[in-house]
Amino acid sequence: MLRSLEICAGAGGQALGLEQAGFEPVMSIDNDPNACATLRTNRPHWNVQQLDLHDFVAADHPQVLDVDLMACGVPCTPFSVAGKQKGVEDERDLLEVAIWLAHEVQPKAILIENVPALLTGNKFASSRDFVREELGHLGYRLHWELLNAQDFGVAQRRPHSILVALRKEYYDHFQWPCPTDWPLTVGEVLQASMASRGWEGAGAWAKEANTIAPTVVGGSKKHGGADLGPSRTKAAWAKLGVNGSSLADEVPGPDFVLEHGVGPHGWLGLPKLTVRQVARLQGFPDDWIFSGRKTASYRQVAQTFPPPVAAAVGEQIKRALSL
Repeated sequence: MLRSLEICAGAGGQALGLEQAGFEPVMSIDNDPNACATLRTNRPHWNVQQLDLHDFVAADHPQVLDVDLMACGVPCTPFSVAGKQKGVEDERDLLEVAIWLAHEVQPKAILIENVPALLTGNKFASSRDFVREELGHLGYRLHWELLNAQDFGVAQRRPHSILVALRKEYYDHFQWPCPTDWPLTVGEVLQASMASRGWEGAGAWAKEANTIAPTVVGGSKKHGGADLGPSRTKAAWAKLGVNGSSLADEVPGPDFVLEHGVGPHGWLGLPKLTVRQVARLQGFPDDWIFSGRKTASYRQVAQTFPPPVAAAVGEQIKRALSL
């Protein structure tokens, strides 16, 4: 196994995918107690540290120095529309902190995942320039790419901007992963779950939920709770037969009656999703346990980098480092 350092690890979607690709984290860092509890529950042998990344000094932890990969899930909200795209002016921004940490850690490769706007938005050109200049000074070569989770078997339209930087001797061996799997529809992914408590209408519902999901949103601690997003997003879910106004504690029972056009928005007669079902749509296996109450668990799920995408990129990084 190659060694990795996970910063802003969240619920472990990126770490799980990288584990599948052959990376073992020597340390996983996050400041959220629920996310850290999730990591410890699922991987008791991982070294999970709950702390503010600003306070982390790599020299105090020799095991993280010169790791094969530093994987960064820095917060997306400073660069997202929902977060008002404040960038470096947002107190949650950790992109520059991650780059300064690379000065200390000196990994062979760096992976940074974020929303597409970080790569495509004109207002973030200075952030991109900062990353290129600092990593260039350190001797890395890098490339940014847009990848969509649906191209890697995830039942969701979820584009990501992904930065991969490698030391010069490894860079020419790196290639971006090609699309691997056509995604299942929401109905195909969730039919068995919807039917698990005896709802006989699950099959008919699944036939209507015959495309992939819109992007799962709602990860910010400053805005929203356990629902599937703003009105436009809820309307997109309603077309799939899903009530996105809130999340359910359990899947429909045998007495649930599917009704379209109920309520002011037309979705009140539709089934709601559970956190576990949303996690399926993000590509998590069913045995991955999320700590915390419903809202805290959902935020972890909504913020994650889908494991199948992380695995695909990780495989390519591993290949580059091994040649």
